[in-house]
Amino acid sequence: MKIHRFVFNPLQENTYILWDDTSECVTVDAGNLSAREDRALSDFIEAQGLKPVAAVNTHGHFDHLAGASYVCATYGVPFAMSSKDAFLLAAASQTARMYGVETGETPSKIDIDLDASDSFTFGNTTLRVIPVPGHTPGHVALFEPDSGTLLSGDTLFRESIGRTDLAGGDYSWIMRSILEKIMPLGDEVRVLPGHGEETTIGHESLYNPFIVEVLNDEVNYR
Repeated sequence: MKIHRFVFNPLQENTYILWDDTSECVTVDAGNLSAREDRALSDFIEAQGLKPVAAVNTHGHFDHLAGASYVCATYGVPFAMSSKDAFLLAAASQTARMYGVETGETPSKIDIDLDASDSFTFGNTTLRVIPVPGHTPGHVALFEPDSGTLLSGDTLFRESIGRTDLAGGDYSWIMRSILEKIMPLGDEVRVLPGHGEETTIGHESLYNPFIVEVLNDEVNYR
């Protein structure tokens, strides 16, 4: 599996394109917001000779789905996200305005409910869908075991974690998701977050203060 990252929109969100030797690809958290960002995404897809088959989202916050409608409309592909975040999808444009951002059109419905499946396949690649609630109720992480790659969305960042003070957020749940579902994947797993630079699970076990304080029994996350 090959991966390319774009950093889009005023919130500096990481948009990923994943593809394999079949040239089928998916976008993950398409955050392209402007015509310039739309062109950058499409130019890359065209230059690589890729065939988009889905716009996939880890969760329903506006900065991660600002470009999903563009991808779906341009390439005629379905939108995949957990139905547990449908309430965020419905409020995305209004929420964006609270941050001074105009998103334009966002998906009106979820075509593929990631809450109803434990995997998502494109080409010869199968992504394991891991529910990781906490940042949002329907947040999922996407794990590709052959390459040891995890797209963590806004659950786990380099030396930080996602906010839990937004609608549907919960500190106890995000820590359960990280410690009980992500950390057991193994120290060598490459973590591609929704914002910021990539990391590994091993690095986070040593240097992420939110994780270290729990491992040192300084905080009871339950």
